[in-house]
Amino acid sequence: MSRLLKSSPSASPSPPCPGGLRFRSIFVFAAWLGLLFPLSALAGSKPAPAWPPPPAEPRVVYVRDISGPPDIGVRPAALLRFANWITGVNNGRQKLNRPFGLSLDEAGNLLVADTGSATVCYLDFARKKWLRWSSVGGTPFLSPVSAVRRGPTFFVADSGLGKVLAFDEQGKIRFAITNGLERPAGLALAGDHLLIADSQRHQIVVCGLQGEFISRFGRRGLGPGEFNFPTHVSVDGHRRIYVTDSLNCRIQVFDPDGRFLRAFGSAGDGPGCFSRPKGVAVDRDGHVYVVDGVFNNVQIFDEAGQLLLDWGGAGSAAGQFCLPNAIVINSKNEIFVADAYNHRLQMFRYLSKP
Repeated sequence: MSRLLKSSPSASPSPPCPGGLRFRSIFVFAAWLGLLFPLSALAGSKPAPAWPPPPAEPRVVYVRDISGPPDIGVRPAALLRFANWITGVNNGRQKLNRPFGLSLDEAGNLLVADTGSATVCYLDFARKKWLRWSSVGGTPFLSPVSAVRRGPTFFVADSGLGKVLAFDEQGKIRFAITNGLERPAGLALAGDHLLIADSQRHQIVVCGLQGEFISRFGRRGLGPGEFNFPTHVSVDGHRRIYVTDSLNCRIQVFDPDGRFLRAFGSAGDGPGCFSRPKGVAVDRDGHVYVVDGVFNNVQIFDEAGQLLLDWGGAGSAAGQFCLPNAIVINSKNEIFVADAYNHRLQMFRYLSKP
């Protein structure tokens, strides 16, 4: 199904320990191994997986996995690192469990809604910080499925609570959006509007950034502008709205006012078809990326809905997935995919032609 993309206090001294020399020798040997191993690993390293495979020109390349704070350069306190080294214990409480929803803020930092641990994480790449909330304002998350940020305010859709919670970095609730929502799923920001995909009501709800209701569009059905359990919503650089119409196995595209423009995709197992479409995102060249949770792949389409390239498959290796759910793409065409049951995010890069 793969195709080539076409578009473009000081202390008194202690008596010497009989084992001190031995300990120092072990330490020096361990340090030598630490220097040697990266060199030997580098010598035997393989090229990063890329798609389409050789001899075709690569257009998407695997970059790395992200599963916990160390993967973005967060280092624990020195005393904790020493204790972990002595005991062999690895504190993995902040590791991703089942990442489900993804978004990028204005600075390109990543928000992750983790349904497995019922937490929301904020990955600040520049400052190497990993913030994590399991509750806000005394309200525990039940099933956070999507999160976005605008300025100092974080918005989280919790399908278990049936509401969207707005809070600040200290976890103080600013307000909650509850009226008219049954099962909020996807979230996206479009200018000063917050878009909420309400899966149970088969519609997109549009609110202001203070939670005020503005409008809604959609109803249950098979026709243009109708939905069958929409799950994800995304906005491109022209403020066009992309909605994953999950059980209709298609992506629908709307203008900024919610007027239907086009749709693509259908149920099936052939090229360009979907089984369970999930996250949708658009790169800066206008390509539309769709994650399929059953096919365990990512498909890339042009603006007309023609399939250009796909990659993936079931597994845990680089470029393979286990029930992927969400996808986001930053201004550098770096792609992040929530690989839910592999407990990680995978990062790729789209190699745009000059």
